[in-house]
Amino acid sequence: MIKFTIITLFQEAIEPYLKTSMMWKAVDKGLAEFDFVNLRDFGLGPHKSVDDTPYGGGDGMLLRCEPVFAAIESIKEKDPTALVILPTPVGETWTQDLARKFASGLGAFRSAAARELAPSARGDGPDGRGPESDANFLHYIILCPHYEGYDERILSLVDYKISLGKYVLTGGELPALIIIDSVVRLIPGVLGGETSAEIESFSDGDNLEYPQYTKPADFRGMKVPDILLSGNHGEIAKWRKEHSGKAK
Repeated sequence: MIKFTIITLFQEAIEPYLKTSMMWKAVDKGLAEFDFVNLRDFGLGPHKSVDDTPYGGGDGMLLRCEPVFAAIESIKEKDPTALVILPTPVGETWTQDLARKFASGLGAFRSAAARELAPSARGDGPDGRGPESDANFLHYIILCPHYEGYDERILSLVDYKISLGKYVLTGGELPALIIIDSVVRLIPGVLGGETSAEIESFSDGDNLEYPQYTKPADFRGMKVPDILLSGNHGEIAKWRKEHSGKAK
């Protein structure tokens, strides 16, 4: 069971996707759970402000410490073992290997810096329960940043800084969905076939999955390779291995 709690100002941008296809299937089968926390609920003043101008000048607005700390602490009061993920350009690049580790439990993957900054990640929860001690339940908090960025002190609550690539988005909602989708689909029982996640692209480093075909065997003169129609599973396996590639 994996639970994601998403801290966001725009729940409506995320929720529809999580109610469709494989994400809905994971929830329906009790394999995943999605929860939302509205950062605005922890805003300051009559206007529930969550941002302010940066010290030292500059364009844009930064997320303030107070609402972010309050939102994360409200979640950790219920589950001190929850781990915080922050989508940010300065984070580690997200890969299939990382998705697999997040799906199965992190163990030694957690960095020493993260343990030092986030005491609950050391396994100091109630009764000594830490995230590694219960392989049947994992809880991730994803903070969706917005505006120009965030106050650097927010990183003291973050276990994992994750980057989707060398580009910048207007908010953390799209990265949150990508992280969630790539992790949840790896939970046993979510995908249809037992080996679906094992043979696909990037399942082993930088491999690319072999070409695949379905009916009809001949479409506008484009034919399925004869070997795939032969029924010779040994030769088919050999062909697939030969036609698997490496990402460039």
